[in-house]
Amino acid sequence: MNVLVAMSGGVDSSVAAARLVEEGHDVTGVTMRLWGGHSDRGCCSVSDVDDARRVAQQLDIDHLVFNFGDDFDAHVVRPYVDAWVSGRTPNPCIECNRHLKFDRLLRRAEALGFDAVATGHHARLVRGADGLLRVARGVDRAKDQSYVLYVVPPPALERTRFPVGELTKAEVRAQARRLGLRTAAKPDSQDVCFITAEGGRRTFLGERIGLHPGRVVDLEGREVGRLDAVELVTVGQRRGLGAAGGSGPRYALDVDVATATVTVGARSDLDADTVLLDHVVWAGDAFPLPRTAALTAQCSAHGESRTVALSQGPRPGTATLTWRDGPRPRVAPGQSVVVYDGDEVVGGGLAG
Repeated sequence: MNVLVAMSGGVDSSVAAARLVEEGHDVTGVTMRLWGGHSDRGCCSVSDVDDARRVAQQLDIDHLVFNFGDDFDAHVVRPYVDAWVSGRTPNPCIECNRHLKFDRLLRRAEALGFDAVATGHHARLVRGADGLLRVARGVDRAKDQSYVLYVVPPPALERTRFPVGELTKAEVRAQARRLGLRTAAKPDSQDVCFITAEGGRRTFLGERIGLHPGRVVDLEGREVGRLDAVELVTVGQRRGLGAAGGSGPRYALDVDVATATVTVGARSDLDADTVLLDHVVWAGDAFPLPRTAALTAQCSAHGESRTVALSQGPRPGTATLTWRDGPRPRVAPGQSVVVYDGDEVVGGGLAG
């Protein structure tokens, strides 16, 4: 098989390429140039491109570089900024997978005659009873990345490979050491690749939209504090709210950027029994609703998995998720909630 391997310069994609070479495939490495600005968090820096190129040399495979900067800006960076402006909390890694790795890259690979694209994601592919491929959790639950892959449709999965999904992270690093790969001990990339550790989200957004001071009010509408940047607040946040007084810790319950107002309350005020999911993506054909049996959901990449029931939402493309074991803290609007049947991804959507 002629396989194009997305090599980010990290150990996982390095070993993914190595395993495919060992299996006898015709392998070519590719690194996507996505972010033209300064990066110090990994997967977008100049040094990462160099690491990927050198690993390709070690494996004696060709290495390409594709410049997808315009696509990345249009589909990841701009929506990220727009989300904070509207008081929502985005997940840019999911949008990068949706638009870049499993759309733009797949289309380029197909045009160049490759049979499949492989990545270093810790996830597996399983074929359901309906014959469609689905994403499933990787063997290493601590490193599982199935959450950020729920948006990849079955036709794209047919042309995708996850060579390290059956390995633990320790086994990946052991294989990299055995092969003498330069990335064997390289730390994992962290956080959003285009947000620098030095400047953080405050600097990034401040340079693009400006940040605006806001009022902090309680549930009765009484002002209890001030903050210097309403665009930086997310639902569920506790620190940095500038809320004085009260009988205990206060949490952000609602963020209204238009009026520069953050409503705060007690931890219990965050509790909700249901989540309305919008922009729902199903793994295959539309999921039969309502559904109550054997489903779980998680609200972050490595968050706790809890049992849920699903029912049809109030309009097309929506679903209502109910926590079966009691209320949990409200999911920040814009964050993805991913639903599983066992280890298989059923689908997911954005919290409203």
